[in-house]
Amino acid sequence: MDQTARYRDATLPAAERARDLLARMTLDEKLAQLGSAWVYELLADGQLAPAKAEAIMAHGIGQITRIGGASSVRPGDSARLANAIQRFLVEETRLGIPALVHEESCSGYMARGATCFPQIIGAASTWQPDLVEAMGAVIRTQMRAVGAHQALAPVLDVTREPRWGRTEETFGEDPYLVSNLGAAFVRGLQTADVAQGIIATAKHFVGYGASEGGMNWAPAHLPERELREAFLSPFEAAIRTAGLASVMNAYHELDGVPCGGSAWLLRDVLRGEFGFDGLVVSDYFAIHMLDQYHHVVAGKGEAARLALEVGMDIELPGTDCYGVPLREAIQTGAVPLELIDETVERVLAMKFRMGVFEQPYVAEDAAPAVFDTPEQRELAREIARKSVVLLRNEGGLLPLRKDLASIAVIGPNADTVRHQLSDYSYPAHIETLLELLEQPGQLPQTLPEKVELTDIGVQLVSVLDGIRQQVGPSTQIQYAKGCDVLGESQDGFAEAVAAARAAEVAIVVVGDKAGLTDSCSSGESRDRAELGLPGVQEQLVRAVAETGTPVVLVLMNGRPLTLPWIAEHIPALLEVWLPGEEGGNAVADVLFGDANPGGKLPMSFPRSIGQLPVFYNHKPSG
Repeated sequence: MDQTARYRDATLPAAERARDLLARMTLDEKLAQLGSAWVYELLADGQLAPAKAEAIMAHGIGQITRIGGASSVRPGDSARLANAIQRFLVEETRLGIPALVHEESCSGYMARGATCFPQIIGAASTWQPDLVEAMGAVIRTQMRAVGAHQALAPVLDVTREPRWGRTEETFGEDPYLVSNLGAAFVRGLQTADVAQGIIATAKHFVGYGASEGGMNWAPAHLPERELREAFLSPFEAAIRTAGLASVMNAYHELDGVPCGGSAWLLRDVLRGEFGFDGLVVSDYFAIHMLDQYHHVVAGKGEAARLALEVGMDIELPGTDCYGVPLREAIQTGAVPLELIDETVERVLAMKFRMGVFEQPYVAEDAAPAVFDTPEQRELAREIARKSVVLLRNEGGLLPLRKDLASIAVIGPNADTVRHQLSDYSYPAHIETLLELLEQPGQLPQTLPEKVELTDIGVQLVSVLDGIRQQVGPSTQIQYAKGCDVLGESQDGFAEAVAAARAAEVAIVVVGDKAGLTDSCSSGESRDRAELGLPGVQEQLVRAVAETGTPVVLVLMNGRPLTLPWIAEHIPALLEVWLPGEEGGNAVADVLFGDANPGGKLPMSFPRSIGQLPVFYNHKPSG
């Protein structure tokens, strides 16, 4: 390795260094920079396996996928793995090009021990960009400490279709609110100088939140005027006001053209009109899907050609179409070398901008100290408190007195901390990997040899525990689950009714469990045909209300719901969304008057699904 090469000179501009390095690279080394690898493809018994590293990264690699988010390692071990991978790349490959490590971070860095903030739909309810920026700053601090460089966030999808499972990941229906909060998130992640931050990745470009019937991956039918006014504007704002460094394509098609294969979107609008000069990364398997899902090309080589032509820089989460199929397409002349050079140069320039050549390693022992600190937990609690929306308070039932003689706490979400977390939380994705291990072959990817979900590394406070900490020692609290989030069993109703009948007030906590598995009712691929409370939860609410005991209903859910009976018959309603690790304390703060429920809805609640689409800023002719 020539240490005197111009690309080694940190005083030169990133673009100049990238051109110098590109001129020194073989075709294999160039193609390696366009691909990625899951961290567990490189491991044996939890450690970097030299033979696997040599097989996959002999010529380098563009990105490493989710060291923290696809394993069970703690922060210190995550940093050690990142250093081991970078050391191999720096010391064992010809040119010593470090990788970028990317992680999920929709509502917190998705890794063991990282702070679990309220889901983004809740953060949107605060209407406070400073809080969203502060959340992004915590994510940045934690990710940098373990050697990660790129966050696959924020989600800038404007969504007006609550049946869509990923509604919870968005800032809601209003382009102005989404633009302001999204840009704040980008600033928190990247800072004014991305070399001091992490790369923010705005997704999903574009119109993903307007899918047909709320179905994931389904086409979106958007005229260009509406696309520009509502759906493109948050991305433009993030680029122009916050210096957004990366964009991820959406899975679906617009006007018959997949977003990941649209030159108009990715070249003409994104780079040409908006002046975007960062990286475009594929959503997971999106290049493969041009062939296997959208059927707009024949084979992986054609998929690679189309993706490169429209401006897709890096294939995630692993190297598939940009591997052997791309090399074969180059050999046949289907893909010109000039296109490869143009794309690789952008990838290298970003690595130079990030400073990874000068600082490929992190201080392993220092990482745990910045994970879930008291200050970070207080921020999570503050965001959760300010996300609570008071929907109804007939007769001034709220706030409750702390010296009540007896309280019934009821519902499937009252005493489970897991249901306070988002679909892109660490436990939710480990559950997904565990399900995939039980049912292999569902996705075109390798799977880890072993992953486990035991201690997630942070303390979680349930609503029941939060209430117990608020009331006086003489208050009797009776808990009854009543029912599950999903399912038809009403076996627990009698216990819940008895608890309510014996109490001065009943606090009923209902809603969703968020995630990607079949046990979840909100989250990616958890689209719904109707919007009532899942399972028999509304029947539980009605049964409790029939006792005559005053009811405070706490909605812990990921999307707007249709609640006409509840809205008319339950005296006090709180929307708390998916409030994160401090959710129980935050909800209790509001219930007992230590915090005001000052949140505002970022999405409209329809009275029935027949009212859809419904959003506040519809055309006056509508």
